[in-house]
Amino acid sequence: MTDLVVRLVPDELWVLFRRVVPPTEVMRPQGGGRRRAGDREALAAIVFVATSGCTWRQLPPVFGPSWQTVYRRFAQWSRARVWARLHRVILDELGALGELDWSRCAIDSVSMRAAMGPLTGPNPTDRGKPGSKNHLITDRNGLPLSLGISGANMHDSLGLEPLVQGIPPIRSRRGPRRRRPAKLHADKGYDYDHLRRWLRKRGIRHRIARRGIESSQRLGRHRWVVERTVSWLAGCRRLHRRYERKAEHFLAFVGIAAALICHRRLTK
Repeated sequence: MTDLVVRLVPDELWVLFRRVVPPTEVMRPQGGGRRRAGDREALAAIVFVATSGCTWRQLPPVFGPSWQTVYRRFAQWSRARVWARLHRVILDELGALGELDWSRCAIDSVSMRAAMGPLTGPNPTDRGKPGSKNHLITDRNGLPLSLGISGANMHDSLGLEPLVQGIPPIRSRRGPRRRRPAKLHADKGYDYDHLRRWLRKRGIRHRIARRGIESSQRLGRHRWVVERTVSWLAGCRRLHRRYERKAEHFLAFVGIAAALICHRRLTK
């Protein structure tokens, strides 16, 4: 096993990944045939594609498996929602250690150009060019709790309810699992009374900036953490622009980036 594989997939991450990856299917019960490429090498190659932004065909041979094998493994794991499960397992580990701060959470979104595929739309901030949008909720430390994708023409306010409902029940250091923040911060794009009522019904306090009333100069006082997380996601260069035709593959790269962000905090 090369040093590059160990660096991209350290032992701690590999142990967590083995908890969520589906069991290997035996293609030839009678035996024989070529030896199956290792999952750890394939995972390291997928992480390399996600972080470097290279295409599948540009994958260097140092990992061992061919780019076709790595892509097939990526597609298989994406269909099995391995990346979302890995993200949730890492969140559970962080919650058990008391590393998640639920006192103030923040919500935001970021748009990017998209070549093709479903969940794309004309970006109103990019001269109507096709684009997709990432939506996310982070805790007070900026760790992503819930993620989603949509077309770039979808209004931010439409993503609040699905994102809040999409926060999984996460372990706590003491007591039952938790999935609701104590308070949610949002910018003026979420300034709607029905969203405030919806949050209050669920016992979530809100701090949503009001259009035409509040100045934008102080809006980042507690929301800067989600802006920082957006820049962390940009560290996954595959998310600079959407090239994936399938929405599940694009969402998979978002999940990989979120898992890597949370894992860095876990091993800090």
